[in-house]
Parts: sequence; C-alpha cells; structure tokens
Amino acid sequence: MTNSNNKESAPINWTPAFMFAFTSLVAVTAVPWYGFTHGYALSAVVAFILLTSATELAITAGYHRLWSHNAYDAHWSVRLIFALFGAMALQNTILHWSSGHRVHHRHVDDVDLDPYSAKRGLWFSHMGWMLRKYPSGDVNFDNVKNLTKDPIVMWQYKYYVPIALGMNLALPIALGLIFGDVWGMVLLAGFLRIVTTHHFTFFINSIAHKWGSQPYTDENTARDNHFFAFLTFGEGYHNYHHIFQNDYRNGIKWWQWDPTKWLIKGCALMGLASNLRMVPEFKIQRAKLKMQFKRAQQKLEKSGNHEKWSEVLEKEYEEFKVMIANWTELQGQRYQETRRSLQEKWDAASMRDRMKELEYALRMQQKRLKQLVAEFA
Repeated sequence: MTNSNNKESAPINWTPAFMFAFTSLVAVTAVPWYGFTHGYALSAVVAFILLTSATELAITAGYHRLWSHNAYDAHWSVRLIFALFGAMALQNTILHWSSGHRVHHRHVDDVDLDPYSAKRGLWFSHMGWMLRKYPSGDVNFDNVKNLTKDPIVMWQYKYYVPIALGMNLALPIALGLIFGDVWGMVLLAGFLRIVTTHHFTFFINSIAHKWGSQPYTDENTARDNHFFAFLTFGEGYHNYHHIFQNDYRNGIKWWQWDPTKWLIKGCALMGLASNLRMVPEFKIQRAKLKMQFKRAQQKLEKSGNHEKWSEVLEKEYEEFKVMIANWTELQGQRYQETRRSLQEKWDAASMRDRMKELEYALRMQQKRLKQLVAEFA
C-alpha cells in the first residue's frame, strides 16, 4: 500500500463521519428508548419497512444497475422515483455514486485505485473508506459523462441537499402528522431506516467480498452469498455480478432472491423499462465450467491418483475447448447473417437447435466433472 492511501496521511471526511455517528447514536439510543417508553404505532413500523425497501431498491435498481452499469433503460418517471429515494438513502448523488462504483469495477481489489478495496480490510471496505479523504476515493466524473446527459441525474446533482433533506425530514414528519405519531415515524422511518439502508448497501462492498462462493471466477474477491442477497435485495450474488456486470440480473436462477431483478422485469412488463441486458446462457455455463476445471486440476494435483485421472480430465478439457470453438463459430455466423439482414436464416431451426445442443453439452459436462472430482482420492 502506498503512503498516499495510509490513514495517517488522509484527513477526516467530516460530513459522512458526523452523519454516520449521529444517525447511529440515535438508532441505538433514542429508537429503543422510545419503543420501551411509548411504543411504536403499526403505521410507523409499516412505513419503516416500505421506506427501507424503497430507498434500498433506488440504490440497487437505480444507482447501481441502471446508472452505474447501464443494464437497462428506464422511463423518466422511474428514473425520477429512483433519484428521489436514492437521495433519501443518503449515499451521495447519482454522479458521485456511479463514478466511484465504475472505478471499483475497473480496479477491483487494487489497494491504491479501488475506492473500497476488500484487500484493505473488512472495516475499510464496509465504511472506513468514507471516513477519510483517501486519494482512491477522489471523483472527477470523467467516467460518467454519459450520465450528465440525463436531465434527472443533473437535477438531482444540482439540488441534492434540499432533496435529501426533504425526503429524510419532511416526508417522515408528514407521515407522522397523518398517522398521529410524529416522533415514532421520525425515529423508525427516519433514523433507523437510514442506518439499516446504509449497512445493507455497505454489506455488498465488504461481506460480499469476504464470505461466500466463487462459482464463476476467482480473479477477484467478489463472492455469492445467499444470506446477504436477502439483506441486499439481490446484490449478494456478487461473484456473478463482477464477471457479468452489465446483466440486469444478479440472481440468475428463478429461485434466487433478487427483488431488484423482479422490479426491473415488472417495470419492463408495464412498458416502463426496456433493453434489459442479459448474458447469453452459454457464456454463463462456460465461466462455471472453467472454474470447475480449475478446481478439478487443483484437487487432482493433491490427489494420490494423479496419473489415473489426469488423462480423463485432459479429455474432458479438450471436449470443452471444441464446444467453445463451435460456439464461437456459431456466434460469428450469427453476426455475419445479421450484417446481411438475413436474420431469418439465424432464426432457422437448425442453427437454434445447434446452439441449444451446445448449451446442453456444457451442462452435462459440468455434471460429469462434478462426479469426476468426487472420485479423486
């Protein structure tokens, strides 16, 4: 680690430091005290749940997948809602957030360039990176020039402070007046919501780079973690996200908890979102199989039956390379046919069936490889 990023040389970033300290203090003192002495109305509890969900989804579906990764396009009304509730999350503007996140993906795990590098420790990646003005956290917006063309993004950037104050103070107070429980609403739907939303988001940068599985790549610290996927509205499938960052999904299986994906898909069904980007299934299976081969080879090297199984593994790998070559050839044919405006030729059953056969062959090879690895002694 260079001296430029040592905490001794980085001044305290007082605005977020004060905000985290104050909101956390209220959450651990005033919130339980009021609950024990006065109790919370059902309306305050419901508002806490709904506003927590709204602010978290504004970050995951808006700040993250829409603006940071351009994983889909959204109607202006959806973008406006995300901009409002994103400001309510108190995680800075869309421009600041997206710029820092793009740097994170470009330089993931680099201790000097990644703003919240997991290689600098769990506390640093969780929130320590915001408490001091580290050079790695500097933002200049050069990498978010496309977002400056979005009038809603620029409106939020220009009026972020009044928007954030209005959403975090005026809205809970108004709800409290409507339901007759101002203090309960301010404490639960205001302060406690801010703290929980902060840490739910921060878990993605810290724990999702620390604990979990790596089924798609081990070239960075990102991991899939089912439990934290639940807390982070689907963002916990982080190993997948770091290899296929432009996919609008993080949990790609139907049963994987990813309400952010479901929200985006729901918006698309209502005509409020379009151009939902999805990674081809073959690419996903290819990444998984590469990892299986890598781990099989590692296990084989430690096995006592190296000679017995090395030839079998090599044969499977050669078959894998042939399938990849066939898939690449098919993709090239598709590109050429599209260029010639002969899409109907690509849509012909023979070519579609061949692609399905390759996808099925990859899945079958995954199963054989699992059985093969299980037999290694």
